[in-house]
Amino acid sequence: MEPAAGQSSGQVHMCQPIFPAHATHRGELSAGQLLKWIDTTACLAAEKHAGVSCVTASVDDIQFEETARVGQIIIIKAKVNRAFNTSMEVGVKVTVQDTLTGIQKLISMAFSTYVVRPVGDEKVNLKPVKLQSPEDHLEHSLATERRRIRLDHEHVFETLMQDSSMEAGHCDNGRDTEEDTISTDLTHVQSIELVLPPHANHHGNTFGGQIMAWMETVATISASRLCHSNPTLKSVDMFKFRGPSTVGDRLVFKAIVNNTFQKSVEVGVRVEAYNCEEWTKGQARHINSAFLIFNAVNDKGLLLAFPRVKPTTKDGLRRYRGAIARRRIRLTRKYILSNKEDIPSSDLWDRSNQAYLSYSNVATLTVLASKCGWEITSTLDNIKIFTHEESDILSVKVEMQVKIPSNLAFILLSDFRLRGQWDKHYLTCEVIEDVNEDEKIYHITSPSVNGNNPKDFVVLVSRRQPCKTGDPYIIAVRSVTLTSVPPSPNHCRNEIRSAGFLIQTDDNNSCTVSYFNQVTAGVLPYLAANLTGSSKSIEDTAFSCIKFLEKEDSKNYNILSKISGEL
Repeated sequence: MEPAAGQSSGQVHMCQPIFPAHATHRGELSAGQLLKWIDTTACLAAEKHAGVSCVTASVDDIQFEETARVGQIIIIKAKVNRAFNTSMEVGVKVTVQDTLTGIQKLISMAFSTYVVRPVGDEKVNLKPVKLQSPEDHLEHSLATERRRIRLDHEHVFETLMQDSSMEAGHCDNGRDTEEDTISTDLTHVQSIELVLPPHANHHGNTFGGQIMAWMETVATISASRLCHSNPTLKSVDMFKFRGPSTVGDRLVFKAIVNNTFQKSVEVGVRVEAYNCEEWTKGQARHINSAFLIFNAVNDKGLLLAFPRVKPTTKDGLRRYRGAIARRRIRLTRKYILSNKEDIPSSDLWDRSNQAYLSYSNVATLTVLASKCGWEITSTLDNIKIFTHEESDILSVKVEMQVKIPSNLAFILLSDFRLRGQWDKHYLTCEVIEDVNEDEKIYHITSPSVNGNNPKDFVVLVSRRQPCKTGDPYIIAVRSVTLTSVPPSPNHCRNEIRSAGFLIQTDDNNSCTVSYFNQVTAGVLPYLAANLTGSSKSIEDTAFSCIKFLEKEDSKNYNILSKISGEL
């Protein structure tokens, strides 16, 4: 472990040389060993911030992008991104460095949640994280969105299980008759470990990383029984620790292949804990379940195809279908969160990706607002206009000083049905899907420009209230695709890559409203004249917005009451 200059109170670095004892027979770093190092570093970061002992509560999806080998150096950087009363999100970055060339490559980015271990009945409230850099502020904001995904994960999975059961049933009927399918029963593995003092912290609780390492071992054996090769762990799905285990516990690990997907396989692992008394009575404590995804390569480094499997029991069918749902979530997450800023993309809105599209919507706007290099192009009274260029992507920022409480501005601006009262670029705006209190999908039509057909947009509007004093109100906008609203021949369907408002409180009766728009081809015609200086449409729209927001207080509060009742 090494100190680093300028580290925050919740930041820890670890450097580890890879020795043969850490590696597989092929000289590659064991994924189990890496998981132990990741958990240790993240836990130390959490304890450094909290000042008390902490335990692992959950681990987000972990993807392994590179393979490390004997003789190389593993570098792990962990820091607390945000504290939520009694829990913390810790972000971890893992890189591998070649000792001869000094070149570093990213292995993984991971996020874990840790909770404080209470002393007696005393409740520990965590102190806020001290933010020192723009990156700290960005991760602090995004941590809230990632927390929403964690809390909604099980609901999304259960919904997909219900939706896919019929489709999976049809697939099962076809597969059961094929001769080349293999029963998953052949991949069942059971193993036991006794928790000894080296496996636990100074309070006697088993390290979460140690449990993950043992899980990886039995899962690897299970996958190898299917592919008759040496599988490599590629990812671990999000999971929670359901309960603790301590020194002296017997941990029983049960692994089995759930499903295969051509060149990858999902293995499920269940962990049960027993103390001495429970062991003799056969009373197990289910402390964890996790799902690990492997692939395998041949001697030439080419990916091997896994044989197809078929479930033979009702529980096996449940696990088989669950693997399909989890894969759907994984693919959605990987695509949406890959941050492809060079191509506007209107993603399909469905149950498998709602949480990730909402996260992407808010995260993209937050990242856009935090970028350096905004150049001011116009200043007029209480309005400033900025532009930002990066990799041929043009973004516009309009900053307005408004004499209105920030919470009222948030409610008025987040209801896009009111947009037409101050924005002439909105002809009509209707709610297509009222997802929840903070997410709505609108269909918007805009007037014709240069004699072309009028344009229309289908957009997701995600609104977020501040989590703490000093945070802005957020209203994020991006295009989505709804099968119920196909393109119309009367309109030219266009897209919004990223747009929205950040509203910062100045005092009780005034705020700063900043509007952002990452310009796309569909939006450019409305801004082109303004950017060339031949029009003042942006300023005019900003003045209309301020005038709309600064109406008489009585009228504003009447609108506030009406909207609050509808929301």
